[in-house]
Amino acid sequence: MREVIATADAPQAIGPYSQAIRAAGMIFTSGQVAIDPATQQVITGDISAQTDRVLKNLEGILKAAGSSLDKVLRCTVFLKNMGDFAAMNEVYGRYFKQAPPSRSTVEVARLPKDVMIEIDVIALA
Repeated sequence: MREVIATADAPQAIGPYSQAIRAAGMIFTSGQVAIDPATQQVITGDISAQTDRVLKNLEGILKAAGSSLDKVLRCTVFLKNMGDFAAMNEVYGRYFKQAPPSRSTVEVARLPKDVMIEIDVIALA
């Protein structure tokens, strides 16, 4: 069984995709960027502020799916500038304090809405 997850606690999809899908006891989120769900606008601020917003968006989606950041198995982080790695990592570490998930971090040429970061996760339901 495949279930679409949708919540007002994260930005609405800006294309033909779901915020997340629950299937086979797992949650697969779409990549989240630094959009405030209340305004549907990209937030202002540096990589730290954008990372915080992205992780809050992911928290909202996982909560709507009956999961949480504690159940995340894997993250993929896309950075516009690898020079932002240390600042991103500092904020990221506040959300994943113990037994952090596996992760890949890659630098990309461009992200939707010209944001600095995008993160997607796979979690247990």
